[in-house]
Formats: sequence, C-alpha cells, structure tokens
Amino acid sequence: MKNLAEIKAYLLEKKAAEETYPFGPEAMVFKVQGKLFAIVSEHAGGVIHINLKCDPDEAQALRDVFESVKPGYHMNKKHWNTVFLPGDVPAGELMRMIDQSYGLVVNGLTRAMRAELDV
Repeated sequence: MKNLAEIKAYLLEKKAAEETYPFGPEAMVFKVQGKLFAIVSEHAGGVIHINLKCDPDEAQALRDVFESVKPGYHMNKKHWNTVFLPGDVPAGELMRMIDQSYGLVVNGLTRAMRAELDV
C-alpha cells in the first residue's frame, strides 16, 4: 500500500467498516459497530499517519523492529501504535497490522454485536 487511496480502500473492505470525520476533515476515522479501529491522516509532503490498535506486547515489539512505528499519537500508548508512511513497514505487515486492529475491536464487541457482523 503506497498511498492514501489504497489504505482507505483496504480499511473499507473490512466487514461493516465505516468512515467518519468526528475530528474534522483532516482525520479519517474508521469504525466497526461504532468502535474505532483506525485513524488515518495525511500531512504535508504526503506523509500518512495511521493509528492502529495493537496487542500491548506486540505494540512494543513493532516499535523496536520498525523505525516508522511509534506509540499511538493522542491514544493509549499501551494499546495503540502510529505508523508513519512512507516508512520501513512492508505493505504486507501494514495489512496484517490493520487486520489485527480490526480483529481486536471486533473481539471486544458484545456477542450480539458480533452476531450482527456474522463473524
């Protein structure tokens, strides 16, 4: 994934994913069943920031491995990472991180909410 359009398309492929703008036009917030799983913003020079939920142990490991993964900006640093693109995170790893963020949020939903998603 090399650009904002590709990232946005991948996020919206997730079942029941919706794009909202509660923080203004510069921050795309992606939710499932009303629960946040990603925040994406594009900054000067085409730099993209994407906040993703993460398992706390893996969050730190990813920061240790990838220079472009930092503690979640304006988020709980234990459970969220911010990925800066372009950077040293391969596209496949970014997709896995997105999948994990979505999965963690879905797993935290009530049984009834998960049933609505049919997952």
